Amino acid sequence: MAKVNIKPLADRVLIEPMAAETKTASGLYIPDTAKEKPQKGKVVAVGPGTKDDKVTVNVGDTVLYGKYAGTELKLEGNDYLMMRESDILAII
Repeated sequence: MAKVNIKPLADRVLIEPMAAETKTASGLYIPDTAKEKPQKGKVVAVGPGTKDDKVTVNVGDTVLYGKYAGTELKLEGNDYLMMRESDILAII
């Protein structure tokens, strides 16, 4: 996990998505055109929360999020997702 020079505001969280699966359980390789967008990632940066709600996830947590959640960002050559904490479904 790389150190990023960005601080999310309010209840936003910066997530580094995990790599998409390249092989099925039976051993078949998945071509790039058929790979599904990953729904799991590592939390890289966390905002301070709002005055009513504190953020419950921490940097380094592995989380599950919705398929279409967040905004895709490219920082320092890496892909990230910026999303609200409410878009996170679970901590693994």
